Amino acid sequence: MNISRRKFMAAAAIGITAARSAPAASEVHRYKACIIGDTPRGGYGHSLHMVFALRPDVAVVGLADPEEAGRARRAAECGAQRTYADYREMLEKERPDLVAIGPRWTVNHREYVEACAEIGAHGLIEKPLCVDLQEADAMLGTVTAKNLKWSIAFNMRATPTIEHVRKLVFEEGLIGDILEMRGRGKEDHRSGGEDLVVLGPHVFDLMTWFMNGLPRWCFADILHEGRPASPADVREATEQLGPVVGDTLYAVFGFINGVVASFASVKNAGGRMSRFGIDLCGTRGVVAIRLGSVPDVVWLDTPLWNEGRWKPLPDAPHFALADPARETCKPIVDDLILAIEEDRAPEINLKHGRNALEMVQAIFSSHALDSRVSLPLSQRVHPLITWPVR
Repeated sequence: MNISRRKFMAAAAIGITAARSAPAASEVHRYKACIIGDTPRGGYGHSLHMVFALRPDVAVVGLADPEEAGRARRAAECGAQRTYADYREMLEKERPDLVAIGPRWTVNHREYVEACAEIGAHGLIEKPLCVDLQEADAMLGTVTAKNLKWSIAFNMRATPTIEHVRKLVFEEGLIGDILEMRGRGKEDHRSGGEDLVVLGPHVFDLMTWFMNGLPRWCFADILHEGRPASPADVREATEQLGPVVGDTLYAVFGFINGVVASFASVKNAGGRMSRFGIDLCGTRGVVAIRLGSVPDVVWLDTPLWNEGRWKPLPDAPHFALADPARETCKPIVDDLILAIEEDRAPEINLKHGRNALEMVQAIFSSHALDSRVSLPLSQRVHPLITWPVR
């Protein structure tokens, strides 16, 4: 049975509204913030050192980076009052209310979050969330136990365009009942396992948000140089993101009520003509989303999916980023601060980061086991670490 738009009408899907959290002039420097970066080990993804630049109620009191040159440069860009080589020293001395964790590399994400939690700081972290689900579970447990509010930099989902897509497709039935979703990575030099880990989370975050939860199962096949990938092909990613495998992969997921979703990343299939994004296929048409800081969305108004002309989404909001470094994550930061004040979970939070990671790990797990796997995964350790001993 296909999922009906009526099932989404009652779903809790509150969009992020930046305007409602605009600080008053009297609230200047109400919050102290710190930035954790690491120039040689992942730097500052999504320019996260700049995320508080448009909040007059937030003062960036410190920035930590072990590299002196990178530390000085980023501190100057974000106006940090003091700099540190050691982030733990910074957290202890500054005792911030808010922390932005910038490195793209995930190997230290868990220890960053746990150190922030020790001093009671809320914050925002770059995606991917962490290396594996065991770490993700621990991170969520830590912040939940202390009632801390943490967001993750799924900036593409926070755009007005994607919120409009969800409203038209999943609440108003623009393309009828949803039959399937098709996702692809960037398929560049990172094609396969690394593309899955780095770009896959953006696609999977949209899938789980659109469908209001995790899929029930996953079946995947991963190739290395044209043959099935084996334990001998497991390697470290170009950046320290944990183990990866394969240069080509195909995966299928099963969501509720028979809706299926696919994800693929194929060697040499991308290049300059990236298909990075997700297509939503329904009984009356298709919506194609190509992901970026400002997503590009068009739709096809036909149940055959193969005739007619692609056209802009009806009543789509028109917006642009005049200053991407400052504006990319602004809706997420605005909502994070509002969540602190209202004592609620941020609209984009660590559970969403774990959901996306769950789908990444399910693909690795399915290939390693050569079978369909159920989600949530019972095995929380990285499946490529345990693969050789099975």
